Amino acid sequence: MFIELNLNPFKKRTDDCVIRAVALALNIDWRSAYTMLSAHGLKLGDLIEKNYVWSDLLSTLGFKRTSLPDTCPNCYRIRDFAHDHPKGVFIVGTGDHVVTVIDGNWYDSFDSGDMIPIIYFRRT
Repeated sequence: MFIELNLNPFKKRTDDCVIRAVALALNIDWRSAYTMLSAHGLKLGDLIEKNYVWSDLLSTLGFKRTSLPDTCPNCYRIRDFAHDHPKGVFIVGTGDHVVTVIDGNWYDSFDSGDMIPIIYFRRT
């Protein structure tokens, strides 16, 4: 089920989905996640919203990456992923959006349930 949550301290609707997802998955505040991602982006010489930057950070934190097929017309959506994963904490990427799924619920600032995931991370 979709649970609306915006961890941005000013409740802005901005392009900070990866910060919100990482903060929720790690159970840290938005500013701490921003700082962590920024430091990692600086280390790699790129922006935090680049998929390889936040993916690499998650790998260093012990998350395992798994790819998903992104084929349609029978598209596998975030809501399907959440239904199929009733236990655990996951960070799910669509290619241009990132959302956290916890125990079968997806948490986001809008209902992203119809988006098509292509990758997910789970802490090992």
